[in-house]
Amino acid sequence: SHVQVSFDSPEFTADVDATGVLRILEAVRTNHLEKTCRIYQASTSELYGKVEEVPQNEKTPFHPYSPYAVAKLYGFWIVKEYREAYNMYCCSGILFNHESERRGETFVTRKITLAAARIAAGKQDKLYLGNLSSLRDWGYAKDYLECMWLILQQNEPEDFVIATGVQHTVREFATLAFHHVGIELRWEGEGVNEKGIDQKTGNVLVEVSPEFYRPTDVVNLWGDPTKAKARLGWNPSKTSFEELVALMVKHDMAKVAVERAGEQVKVNLAEKEEWSGTM
Repeated sequence: SHVQVSFDSPEFTADVDATGVLRILEAVRTNHLEKTCRIYQASTSELYGKVEEVPQNEKTPFHPYSPYAVAKLYGFWIVKEYREAYNMYCCSGILFNHESERRGETFVTRKITLAAARIAAGKQDKLYLGNLSSLRDWGYAKDYLECMWLILQQNEPEDFVIATGVQHTVREFATLAFHHVGIELRWEGEGVNEKGIDQKTGNVLVEVSPEFYRPTDVVNLWGDPTKAKARLGWNPSKTSFEELVALMVKHDMAKVAVERAGEQVKVNLAEKEEWSGTM
């Protein structure tokens, strides 16, 4: 479920995100579990890809722009086909970016919060990112799971957009993350020459690296959760963007503190062994 990795492993991505969904549906159908099993398929805002309209809702045309998105589009349509052809309770939630303290460290949001914590602790010098102007609709995974559960409680299966309806740039996320560790950034330059500078020290803490640009990049994802709010009674504003970033930074500051404590224990043990060896 990683857009960047899908460019390196498109066949594996298709096997998991496309054929994998089909296998689950077929397992339910061939074992005659249609009446007792409800299936939720985690779809993705990457389906909209090179977006044709903003914000995106359940009726917005799809334009996938990566091997991952193409595979997920098959997953979306095969769920819809099984629902209509075999009368199965299966549905998709078109999930916009949802983050939490448990987000993988290779994903940009967690990469930012962990780097901010490490830089503040003197454990890292600099953070390298890709397109700082990319727009995303970021929500809290815990809130999104509630929406997934609500989708499965309905009398009839339907597909829903799961989003907050609010956009932010990667630059905004980074600025807020560093703010929560006591560092205020100012931004200078444009494109690959843009830098995030510590206002207090003048040190460059964030730089752009072309290495993190995708071959085809989706730059404007913005979900419209109107249907989920109206049909499910779901509240997409339960956790704000600011609260989400604060939660992630707090977790990573604690993680860095534990790492430092562990390093100190190793140093103490090494010194003890060295001292014992001289006796």
